[in-house]
Amino acid sequence: MDLVIVESPTKAKTLTKFLGGKYKIEASMGHVRDLPEKGGGLAIDIDHDFEPNYQVLSNKKAQVAMLKKLAKDADVVYLATDPDREGEAISYHVQYLLGTDKKKIFKRVTFHEITKTAIEEALKHPGEVNMPMVNAQQARRVLDRLVGYTLSPVLWKKVRRGLSAGRVQSVAVRLIVDKEREIRAFVPEEYWEIFVDLKAKEELRVQLYKIDGKPAKISNGELAKTIISDLQTASYKVSDIEQVEQHSSPFPPFTTSLLQRAGSNVFSWSAKMTMQIAQSLYEHGYITYHRTDSFNLADEAIAMARDFVTKTYGAEYLPAEKRVYKTKSASAQEAHEAIRPTDVTRMGSDLTAAGMTSRHQKLYDLIRSRFLQCQMADARFDKTSILVEALRQAQGKPYLLKADGKRMIFDGYLKLGKTADDVFLPELKVNDPLSLVKVDPTQKFTNPPARYSEAGLIKELEKRGIGRPSTYAAIISTIQDRGYVVKEEKSFHPTAIGEAVVDFLVTNFGQVFAYEFTAKMEKDLDLIAEGKKLWVPTVREFWDPLAAQVKIVEETGERVKVQVQSTGEKCPDCPEGEIVIRTGKFGKFLSCSTYPDCKYTKPYIEYVKDVVCPTDGGRVRAMKSKKGAKFFGCENYPNCKWAAWKLPAKATE
Repeated sequence: MDLVIVESPTKAKTLTKFLGGKYKIEASMGHVRDLPEKGGGLAIDIDHDFEPNYQVLSNKKAQVAMLKKLAKDADVVYLATDPDREGEAISYHVQYLLGTDKKKIFKRVTFHEITKTAIEEALKHPGEVNMPMVNAQQARRVLDRLVGYTLSPVLWKKVRRGLSAGRVQSVAVRLIVDKEREIRAFVPEEYWEIFVDLKAKEELRVQLYKIDGKPAKISNGELAKTIISDLQTASYKVSDIEQVEQHSSPFPPFTTSLLQRAGSNVFSWSAKMTMQIAQSLYEHGYITYHRTDSFNLADEAIAMARDFVTKTYGAEYLPAEKRVYKTKSASAQEAHEAIRPTDVTRMGSDLTAAGMTSRHQKLYDLIRSRFLQCQMADARFDKTSILVEALRQAQGKPYLLKADGKRMIFDGYLKLGKTADDVFLPELKVNDPLSLVKVDPTQKFTNPPARYSEAGLIKELEKRGIGRPSTYAAIISTIQDRGYVVKEEKSFHPTAIGEAVVDFLVTNFGQVFAYEFTAKMEKDLDLIAEGKKLWVPTVREFWDPLAAQVKIVEETGERVKVQVQSTGEKCPDCPEGEIVIRTGKFGKFLSCSTYPDCKYTKPYIEYVKDVVCPTDGGRVRAMKSKKGAKFFGCENYPNCKWAAWKLPAKATE
């Protein structure tokens, strides 16, 4: 019986349903062979073309032994791991470990959806392991290892022990640090918005739109005061009514990054959670492969969607021609499809496999709706703008004010989405007079740039070409686990240690951690995967200047001082010191400002200002669960066991 090797037990179970007793299906349980993680040193022979010293992972030895035993009894071993670089590398290492028998036949099969048709078609057209893709994965692994093992000891010496650097992760932290410094440097600017309530038969609210024929820009109170006075004594009439039909087209189907951003925006999920749920949906055969940069859809999939739309909603919901979305990324593989359901007639409520939860249903329905919408007709709106002249009593051109209304004519693809409420305007004609009800001015100030949410950070990483969508979840998890950034109210803030690490790396290794250089390296990895570039010279080009710079920095680089926050309290153990808040590997803690001369430390307890426990009135503490999730508890624990994920509404007087 032929052997088919996949990555996970879930995928193996799904394939078994389709392939019956024809094949033996077994899982590798992910990577089986890799660089040693603990106590193995660099494990890369720099002098011999960066040859990696791969080892069978300690927790996979039993699995490898079982695969070898099964392979002995098989005529053909089909390597059916995921259709990306990591999957290709797993197939390569499995074949290496099982290929001691030179007569053994190995065949590589790939499929982008786990359906009976796709699997049987893949088995009919097997190939070989794609070595350029393996080399691209190997190059990334070697590069990341070189950076981690080379720069981390430098950080220990020059910043603080226990720190680590990552080739891409550190650049992601830099984005967050740079944004925080933009916010600190931001100077708010005053501006005014002026609305006017008018009346004919019905009331009409208009906003000041133009002054002397130019866009209204009111930057101070004195100017606002003059304009308000003019508007209070002006006469008003309708000067123009503009009506135009607007079309709104659907978004393209999901790619990996768009799905991660949607998971964050719609469900407030982390990228890691979104990918875990998508992985499960894929392995159970409900969606196509979830790691993709491509908007491409198979003709059969488009036909499936168009047929469903016609039968379910009517022919008017179908555009005359199929919609084709062009993939922006030059590295995207058009042979891959966007993320879509494998069977569009299946609803989220139909997901009945073991382990499927409400979260699986929500994400599936989101993917399904987006796929159907992308092949549906435009939504059409009737947009009306009423322009009003305010004729001043003083000399000067009339002020121009504007009100916009919008009415849906045809919902189109929005049949499957949330539609905005119509905004109706009163029936008016040009030159109709209007009477003043009131002038409603508001003073405002410009806001600083927004911090990155998880969706925003993913969008920025993708825009700059830093990392790949399949790595975003790991990047975001890593920079939080290392204590370089924290997520507060859905936004990322850099910690003091994160800022110190970025300052040190940018000052001393600016080229390596430059945005453009990191993006170029991603393009080089793509070229390696396409067979257009060799991996060893690419790594050498990166390594030689880095190694030379490391020697210089170790000898001459200045230490970076991690900023601390003063509490204003004196240290109880020494007369010179005061208590400061520091950030360590496990979060904030209190210590003496003269550390390491004084070793005084104390846990840091963060109390929420003006909020009390609803049970006993004690102060409320911000705390973290074992998995790092923030929650709130009473200071009187364990006597009071109140705890909650959200703050109580009751506040102190």
